Amino acid sequence: MTFRPEDWPLMKEVFEGARALSADARPSYLATACGDDEALRQEVELLLTSHQRAKSFLETPAAVLFDEPMVTKSLEGQRIGAYQLSSQMGAGGMGEVYRARDTKLNRGVAIKVLLPAVANDPDRLARFSREAQVLASLNHPNIAQIHGLEESDGVRALVMELVEGQTLADRIAKGAIPFEEALPIAEQIALALEAAHEQGIIHRDLKPANIMVRPDGRVKVLDFGLAKAVWGTEESRDFLQLTAVTRLETGVGHIVGSPAYMSPEQARGKDVDERTDIWAFGCLLYELLTGRQAFQGEMLSDTNAAVLEREPDWNILPPKTPAKVRELLRHCLQKDTALRLDDIAVARTTIEEIQQTRRSPRAVFGMIAVGVVIIAALAGVLHFTRRAGPSPLRRYAIPLPANAPVEGALALSNDARRLVYKSSAAGPLYLRKMDTGEVTPIAGTENGDLPFFSPDGEWIGFYSAVDEAIKKVALSGGPPITIAKLPQLIRGAIWLPENSILFASPGKRFSQVSASGGTPQPLETYNPKETEGQRWPTLLPDGRHLLYTINNYSGNYESAKIAVLSLRDQTSKIVLEGGTFPRYCCGHLVYSHSGDLFAVPFDADALQIKGSPIPVADAVGGLDLIGLAYADVASDGTTEWVPRLPSRRCGVIIGGWRCRQTAHTSR
Repeated sequence: MTFRPEDWPLMKEVFEGARALSADARPSYLATACGDDEALRQEVELLLTSHQRAKSFLETPAAVLFDEPMVTKSLEGQRIGAYQLSSQMGAGGMGEVYRARDTKLNRGVAIKVLLPAVANDPDRLARFSREAQVLASLNHPNIAQIHGLEESDGVRALVMELVEGQTLADRIAKGAIPFEEALPIAEQIALALEAAHEQGIIHRDLKPANIMVRPDGRVKVLDFGLAKAVWGTEESRDFLQLTAVTRLETGVGHIVGSPAYMSPEQARGKDVDERTDIWAFGCLLYELLTGRQAFQGEMLSDTNAAVLEREPDWNILPPKTPAKVRELLRHCLQKDTALRLDDIAVARTTIEEIQQTRRSPRAVFGMIAVGVVIIAALAGVLHFTRRAGPSPLRRYAIPLPANAPVEGALALSNDARRLVYKSSAAGPLYLRKMDTGEVTPIAGTENGDLPFFSPDGEWIGFYSAVDEAIKKVALSGGPPITIAKLPQLIRGAIWLPENSILFASPGKRFSQVSASGGTPQPLETYNPKETEGQRWPTLLPDGRHLLYTINNYSGNYESAKIAVLSLRDQTSKIVLEGGTFPRYCCGHLVYSHSGDLFAVPFDADALQIKGSPIPVADAVGGLDLIGLAYADVASDGTTEWVPRLPSRRCGVIIGGWRCRQTAHTSR
């Protein structure tokens, strides 16, 4: 619904009528008064909510807002300082926007004339002026520039960059945006947020109506920080007040009010940081790809409940959505801020990598054979002795079918005879028999990820993002069996000898479930720090201890730690700092750091490092966002991994590294 001054009398009439009734009587009244005008009904509901929850002057009750002039007389054709106003472009709860001409610089600008509710309030105006000065310092090609403040004959106005084009809301109204178009839009939004966050500026009101797409494809994010400038911080007012008062979008006026893009902390009126923008970014990316809001409901209370309590419908994402995009969305839309992605730069680089991959051919380095893509990649055999250092790597390549390249996590059986890997987001997992080279799809594993072997190598466990469950399937054939339903992607799992599965989820504790199925139970006495996450477990040969990664819920694993946990008394200790994705083989701890693979002597009895790390392979594929390396180790020391291609996509070849069973253990 486009905002027009003549809409306010009707809105006020309906609002006042509903306000006079009891809460129980309002729904039927609104149904009659609003008829088929759904936008009017939703706006009145928002105003009623904000009126009821107003507690301070900064949370101005909606009834008072209606008593204040919501529009001034038209200023079309008039002049404010050096700016000649031509036509009104829109209006909202903060003011009216005019297309204008800067007569000094001879350029088009947008002039936002502040309403009396803002301009005549000394406190609000002073805060607005201070914030506008900070916001004017933002200079980025994806941020609509604020040129300054202007005052003339008692009229106060904000001078802004004039952005031609359509809002993202108008574009999404036509349906989901194709992947090739959606990713560049999302990347530009992330770039704008990154530039603002670097200066300590939070948008606070990111949504499709606040984003313009120019005809040349350039994205401009509007109204950075103006929510805070007008209404104060979350500590000084309820955020519903902001959504209840109509906001003005540069170029197009819209009735806005849906809390569908508010983070849970905003909805609760708590203070916010950059992560609230990251939440909104996740909502935007989801909506770009699906054409639907991630959180929506018939009534305002339904939408709020969805934001606070429910997950988006992940099943409506396009089937070809890459796993990296799905994972990014889940990281952005974590309700717990401690689990949420805390750096928009990680989102931006992830999107860049995906775009580079989609622009790059499957065959890289010009090495293409009929039906088989072969890349001579990082692979070899490395021997450790008691006294001598590592011998030179002997490199070789393992070919894979052209229609089944490796594009994700892999798992190697304990005897190194079988390899299972992910080939595409929606496709099945693939099994490669290492002795014959035969590669076949595993039926029933479509959309599967993060595979892991049973101790006997006859079963594969995996996580299904579509079904939100840990499953298992026999390699001899048969349908997949659901072990446990889990709403969030796991961060690694191991199949223990006693036929149970231990896994890490985005929560703060490891959980365990019978491989026959059941309800997962957290490790009872294991209580990690609230600020740390545990993931990528692997079992040591004694079957009583596991190695795992500790991170601080960020996408930066440079400072991650590797620890060992006793499954008997559940005590733990850190054994290495600066590493992720640990694996153990023949007296060595193999781990990833900065995208490279290293091995360091490790005494599995004393549970401690016994030497210095050596490089095994550089540029190993993986998902840096969650500290995952595309590599695995067999019990005989065979280590295989995926090379990271120039596009930073998982490679099409798997290599091998091996240490002798007589490896040095410093005992």
